[in-house]
Formats: sequence, structure tokens, C-alpha cells
Amino acid sequence: MTKSSGAHMAPDDLEWRMEEACREAWPSALEIVANGWLLRRSGGRIRRSNSANPLRGERGAPKRVIDAAEAFYASHGQAPLFRIPDIAAELEPELDRRGYDREGGTIHLHAGIDALAGAGFDDVRVSPTPSERWFEARFRTGGYDETDRRVFREMTSLIAGDKAFVSCERDNEVVAFAFGVIRNGLLVVEAVETDARFRQQGLGRRTVGGLIGWARRAGAGAGCLQVVVDNTPARALYASLGFSRELYRYHYRRKTVSA
Repeated sequence: MTKSSGAHMAPDDLEWRMEEACREAWPSALEIVANGWLLRRSGGRIRRSNSANPLRGERGAPKRVIDAAEAFYASHGQAPLFRIPDIAAELEPELDRRGYDREGGTIHLHAGIDALAGAGFDDVRVSPTPSERWFEARFRTGGYDETDRRVFREMTSLIAGDKAFVSCERDNEVVAFAFGVIRNGLLVVEAVETDARFRQQGLGRRTVGGLIGWARRAGAGAGCLQVVVDNTPARALYASLGFSRELYRYHYRRKTVSA
């Protein structure tokens, strides 16, 4: 893989490159294009894989986009959900008019690979596929129900290209983990978590550092991730690793349907 960097790209091109990479790092079971938007559905409760997302380029008129998305999600027995990044906010007035609420503010962070603190650690395991113990840790810390577990397993099986699942163990148990996907030279960091019993020990930093080290060896030129706005501990961790540049933010719009 050829190392590349977003340093000389126009800001909007880098933002869309990141948007596409993050979407492909968390694929949905069903995806259709309608009016320049990607309508995604996987089932379960994860918003990213069950929402309408804008695509780069020309998009349809807001009313047509929303009508199509509402029809699509209604056909699957699901309330419509829109993921609205700052770089494609044209639906906002019409969503306001239709009574959609706002939720889930998230930040996109970016850094060149040479600015990131990454290395190999003896206690961090890197694998191209998730082990059963990796899944068990994810489900234990995430409070997943049976549907969410099935959907998450399916999602990981759909990821194409270079990917790595990293974990840190204590007493033969996975207690910190993450996974990463490389798209067009850009590492996407996903699903970072440390078991509550083992926090404040630097395990999250070691785990993500191992992922960054893997990506550097694989030729990635930059890294990116998404973090919830009010997740102060996670933002501090990522800043300590070198993720200091905010590119843009996104939120969701959901319409509460009366029973």
C-alpha cells in the first residue's frame, strides 16, 4: 500500500474522504442510493448503520430526499433517522419543519500518521479477524442484546480491505480493545473501549497505539476517528495520541412517532 497524506488536499475533499472512509469502516447489511443519499439499514440499535447518510456530489432536493428515506424506512418497520454532517446540512430546514428532533453530536478528528503516537506492545494482540474473546469483551462492555450482537458480528464480516482487531489482555481476559480499517491510505479507528475494572491504567492508549503502529507499517498516511462531543475521557485519550485536528461534526435527526 502506498503511503499518502491529506496535508495538501482541499479541506472539503479531505472531509469527504474521511466521511467515506468512516462509512466503509462500519458497513450496513442493506444500503441503497436515493437522491444522492445512502439509505442504510442493519437492524438493532446502532444509529450509524441504520440511518440516511449524504454522498459526495450532487444530491436531490430536501423534500425528495426525506420523502424517499421515510418511505424506505417505513417499508422496513423502522423510524426514519438522518445522519447530518456539517458538510451536508441542506436537509436541516425541512427536517425542522417536519418535527425531527436532534441528537448525538459527534466530532471527526484527523491527524497525519507521523503525528500519531503508535508502537507495538508485547501485551497488545493484533489480528486481521476478531476472536471470540474480542467479541465477548465488546458485548460485555457495550451492553448489547442478542440482536445487537448478531448485527455487530455481521457488520465486522462485511468490512472489506485492510483491517485489524487489537486487544489487550489481563489474566487471560480481553480488557481493552479496538479495531481499525484502512481506506485509501486513511486509518479509521473504531470501537475503542476499556473494561471499567481496568481503566486509568493506560490500556486504552496502549491498545490504540498498537493499532496506529499496525497502520503505519501497512502504509497509512493519516488517521481519523469519531468521538461523541461530551465524552471527555475519550477526547483526552485521543488528544494524547495526537488526534488534535477537528475536521467537522455531525448529529442525527429523528422523528418521534406517537404510539
